Amino acid sequence: MIDAIEKTLTLILLIGLGVALRKKIKNKSEIQGLKEVILSVALPATVFIALMGIKMSLSLLIYPIILVCFNFFIFLTAPYFLPFFGLEKNSPASRTLTMLLPSLAPGLSSFPFISEFLGGESLAMAAMADVGNKFFALNFLYYISLKMHMAIQQEGNIGNKKGMKDFLLSLIKEPINVIMLLAIVFLSMGFHMSTLPLVIQEIFSRASTLMGPLVLIYIGMAVELKEGKEIKMILSILFFRAGITILFSLLIIFLFGIHDPNMVLLAVVVPLSACSFWPFAHISVIHHKEELKEIPDYRKTFDANVALLTLAISLPLSTILVIGVLASGQIFAETSNLILLSITLLGVGMLPHLKVFKKVKSSLRNLKEAH
Repeated sequence: MIDAIEKTLTLILLIGLGVALRKKIKNKSEIQGLKEVILSVALPATVFIALMGIKMSLSLLIYPIILVCFNFFIFLTAPYFLPFFGLEKNSPASRTLTMLLPSLAPGLSSFPFISEFLGGESLAMAAMADVGNKFFALNFLYYISLKMHMAIQQEGNIGNKKGMKDFLLSLIKEPINVIMLLAIVFLSMGFHMSTLPLVIQEIFSRASTLMGPLVLIYIGMAVELKEGKEIKMILSILFFRAGITILFSLLIIFLFGIHDPNMVLLAVVVPLSACSFWPFAHISVIHHKEELKEIPDYRKTFDANVALLTLAISLPLSTILVIGVLASGQIFAETSNLILLSITLLGVGMLPHLKVFKKVKSSLRNLKEAH
């Protein structure tokens, strides 16, 4: 337990260092440059080392399948729970969150901590699971974004094949996918990390050591939160998302009879990852197209401001939840504690939007004004 507390304090202090360094950043492109180093160098190296340390098996395919099931679970339920938080059905904000909430960005928000607390084998499983998540975010959500746009703007075919081809090419070119494919090829040929040339081992090992500190510093540098009603609404929705995410994890734990503490924690923290940037990329393309046509905000397919706020809030919130679960040791490896955590997160998300709570809040405000 003391070891877990020391690790957590180290992680928090590195995030604090990022916050301190933010004052020295004059151009946001510098922060984006750091993010690029993480996603293109440190993360692929870490995933490569993790994958090269496991034995290949067809059973590994279950991990991306389970994560795709999670993606669809959130995607299909979002239109039903979003109106509870005050979002009109089929509004730009509602469509935006329907795109963002099912997607995951484990590379920034959970992989570094899985590696730190659960080890390389767990990270390799998480990386395999992320293959399904990437397919969902890059391809399915791209198709959905086009369908939404065409339905709202009443357009015909807008070049789906070309757009799909571009995104498939971007998927192939993404460094982490290239590295994962390379690792799978090596493993299928009988190679492992220890059998590779020493210079290759050293390159990947040294690049991998950058990931943890860089991710934490990036989080501290990148996150900027301001007061506002939209932030409170998005926070509530993200807490609710975390609550139903743990319910989904519990379902998987019961269905597959998972008892190993590391596997239980892995099943919990991967789906708790922050919302992915990829749906925002799809949203941005369509938003830019509609801006050029000078389409008014109420007729736009998506709300770009809501998308940016969601990404900004999701990353630190998911990071806190993931660190909290993993740093607790074996506490959240117990299903009874996971049920309590899920209920707590659901309550935190729903309570401010319950009519009873609103009435009490209004009464207290009136009483304060009267005095």
